Amino acid sequence: MELKGAALLYTLAGLMITFAGFSSLLLTLRPAAGAKVSLLDRYLARTVMTFIFVLTAGALLPALLALYGVQESWIWRVSGVLFALPMLWLQVTYSHRRRKAVGAGPPPAIFAVLVVLGATATLGMLGYILTGLQYGAPVYITALTIDFFTVIFGFMVALDLIIQQPLDRSEPPAPHELRVPELQAPER
Repeated sequence: MELKGAALLYTLAGLMITFAGFSSLLLTLRPAAGAKVSLLDRYLARTVMTFIFVLTAGALLPALLALYGVQESWIWRVSGVLFALPMLWLQVTYSHRRRKAVGAGPPPAIFAVLVVLGATATLGMLGYILTGLQYGAPVYITALTIDFFTVIFGFMVALDLIIQQPLDRSEPPAPHELRVPELQAPER
């Protein structure tokens, strides 16, 4: 029995893991340039990875339940609850956790998109799924997709803030970092 929406869920899981790797690489740029790792850098890295792995688990959970022969209507209910509870906790406590770790709450844009829009999508999906209405699979996958894009948006805004921070080098730049290398014409 092929699970409805399985191909889309697998695609989302692949995109999510790819994004996790890409975001990790981007977060190493400042330290690679000699900057000290800030509290915001560490918090962002940990938060993005946590969100992405909860989202990836949510994308893979329905297919895992289908392997055990769970009836499709129950797959979406169980997956909805098991995905929504940790995701809602991450979304609702985001501001408090950020304030505790960094000393300041999130910018209004991140709060509006990551917390308000994300939690609304997750909570709406959970309510819909638990009522057992006809379109459980599309609603679940839509909420998962919305949550994924809210995390991407939050990461991009936070990355912009991190890039704008001064480098705070502990030592002056090396001489080769101060000049632009000259281009030489190839020998013929």
